[in-house]
Amino acid sequence: MTILTARVPDELAGMRLDQCLAEMFPDYSRSKLQTWIKAGRVLVDGEPMKGRDKLDGGEEIELDAEAEQVVEYDAEDIPLDIVYEDDALLIVNKPAGLVVHPAVGNWTGTLVNALLNHAPSLDTLPRAGIVHRIDKDTSGLLMVAKTLQAHSSLIEQLQERTINREYLALVKGWMTAGGTVDEPIGRHPVDRKRNAVRRDGKEAVTHYRLEQRFKRHTLIRVKLETGRTHQIRVHMAHIHYPLVGDQVYGGRFQMPADCTPALAEALRNFKRQALHAAKLGLDHPETGEYCEWEQPMPEDMQNLIQLLAENELDQA
Repeated sequence: MTILTARVPDELAGMRLDQCLAEMFPDYSRSKLQTWIKAGRVLVDGEPMKGRDKLDGGEEIELDAEAEQVVEYDAEDIPLDIVYEDDALLIVNKPAGLVVHPAVGNWTGTLVNALLNHAPSLDTLPRAGIVHRIDKDTSGLLMVAKTLQAHSSLIEQLQERTINREYLALVKGWMTAGGTVDEPIGRHPVDRKRNAVRRDGKEAVTHYRLEQRFKRHTLIRVKLETGRTHQIRVHMAHIHYPLVGDQVYGGRFQMPADCTPALAEALRNFKRQALHAAKLGLDHPETGEYCEWEQPMPEDMQNLIQLLAENELDQA
């Protein structure tokens, strides 16, 4: 048994307790949550309530959850680049090309399989402790909870937007200044594998600032306020600065003029989005202390940046 605590967000005010729990603890089934409510294992401001009782928002929820196996994937001996680890938290530097969660076409060889081999007890946590994800072809920092308490804390911090997530992205085009993209994102109306900016989408806010400019490319630092699927890729393409190498949102490949042979070859062979989760900051789920980690760009992105800089010198 373990106690999960969370505050009811104001936007859930007026909803039934069982509905609120389904929103706040989405990794547990509605039937399981109903069972726990009836068993008195859910307290609202210290008192039991019925599932149909409505909440005002701001209440403190205590959920006495069971530590049971909820992940049934196989453990696999896949190397992990562990940046930080203690009894509650694991920070991993994910390489590009590694899928995070098993799914159709990738039931094995994923980060989840690797985590279950590294820490078998993660099979009692929703999604093996992973509370957010980055795309297969994006590299960088990813946080993993090792206890239910830590899982609840990280989910709450994500909901309250207090976790600092910064990315480095190489985009096509010469940007003149940083800015913010505040445009809702939803499923593409035609291609269901893609997302798009659309009026009926979910709120999505992306802040970006310039790091380094080249003649036809710009390296930017991006800070996420929200965490929608493909958010950076969709937003940058929307403002006509798609990511280099993005096979989904980058449009048809066009070789820039005045490239050295080495740069031309590198751009032609860069087959993933040039995106790296460079910085991650959060309040430690046990101590409350603010912690921050940073990882440099992987070699393929660094090489591309170097070739772009050398190309500038050759054209000077």
